Amino acid sequence: MVVLTGPVPVHATLAALAMAALPWLGGHPGTAVPAGVSRPGPAPGAGAPVRAAEQAQLKAVDAPAAWRVSQGRGVTVGVLDTGVDPGAADLSGSVRTGPDYTLGADPAGYRPPQLHGTFIASIIAGHGSGPGRGGGVIGVAPAARVLSVRVILDDQEPGVGPYNTDTRFADAIGRGIRYAASHGAGIINMSLGSVEPTRAMQAALAYAVSRGVLVVASAGNSGAQGPAYTPYSYPASFAGVVSVAAMNDAGARAPFSDRNSSVVLSAPGVAVVGAGPGGTYLQASGTSPASAFVAGVAALVRSAYPGLSPAQVQQAMISSAARRPAAGYSPDTGFGEVDAAAALRAAGRLARDTPVAGLAAGRHFGGGTPGPIQVTHRDETRIAALGGIGAAGAAGFLAALAAFAVLTVRRLRGRRRVADQGPADLGQPDQGPAG
Repeated sequence: MVVLTGPVPVHATLAALAMAALPWLGGHPGTAVPAGVSRPGPAPGAGAPVRAAEQAQLKAVDAPAAWRVSQGRGVTVGVLDTGVDPGAADLSGSVRTGPDYTLGADPAGYRPPQLHGTFIASIIAGHGSGPGRGGGVIGVAPAARVLSVRVILDDQEPGVGPYNTDTRFADAIGRGIRYAASHGAGIINMSLGSVEPTRAMQAALAYAVSRGVLVVASAGNSGAQGPAYTPYSYPASFAGVVSVAAMNDAGARAPFSDRNSSVVLSAPGVAVVGAGPGGTYLQASGTSPASAFVAGVAALVRSAYPGLSPAQVQQAMISSAARRPAAGYSPDTGFGEVDAAAALRAAGRLARDTPVAGLAAGRHFGGGTPGPIQVTHRDETRIAALGGIGAAGAAGFLAALAAFAVLTVRRLRGRRRVADQGPADLGQPDQGPAG
């Protein structure tokens, strides 16, 4: 893990495993290395189709079964990252580009590579490419849209040093959160983190929650280097954020994945296949792709059940998680591995079991219009009896109120007489009105 210095110490969530296997990345203190990106190139398998190479990871979260119910249509996922290439074939037509809050860190005229951000966006919302879109990368929510907001830099960018030391970029992530939340994102994914929480980021997350946005973030990749329990990473460890750990193919915590009580869910995070910019494909390990898988599942749920609140979407994913720890929860993998099809079933039950159809209405609960209260039984006799008791009680209350008013007036009159006697007499006890 690489920890940066400066006002916004954003740590790389790059897996130690990937770091050891790919020394060319050049990670060192002071370098921003976003989570788990390998050198652009063909997907593994000596020319095997990319779609075939990614089947295992899609099946691990049961995405193909979930697509019979939802593909994420109508949902926008804010990808706060190093930027997304809107021309990537597997994302073409699905990306809207927002502000670049790192602008000025790189030299004028430099074109950012957008490696990490494109990779993450493809896992969430890739729709494939080629004839019938049968090739390339297909994401967990292929019909969802992406709002790309650039808030961090890829590790090889020349502006990494200025970004980490210049106070102009201290709230880049917080500003990105606010922008995404106010420009149509129903879900925000942040495959990034910092060991130091900031009030500005916390306030931005509170704003996102107030807008009904579900926030997902990577738990971090210092698991292989730290003690039994790793330090908390932010934004993942802020209350209300779905912190995601990485699992290996066997369903166990990946060695690099952080383990602490902030972890909520887990997802595939070892040798994950995704799209890169310019027609390239990447394979990477880290909690970054794990977070993207969970964000994609959340998009499926919000598309199918838009009336559910962010908390209910999170509840659906938690209650339906696969490979649950024996004790029900573990700081290694949270409540288990996200399961897209099961989450949709759980969400359907939550939608049906909501006591009042309009309870989830309003901005904080994800939309919807409350309907009128339906009267299912009316006991006229009991209503009449209770009405008589109420009327009698009301009459007694009014009588008591009238008597109290008379006594109060007389009391006030007595005080006025004492006051009229002059300042020397104000300390005398009030004897009440004469006569």
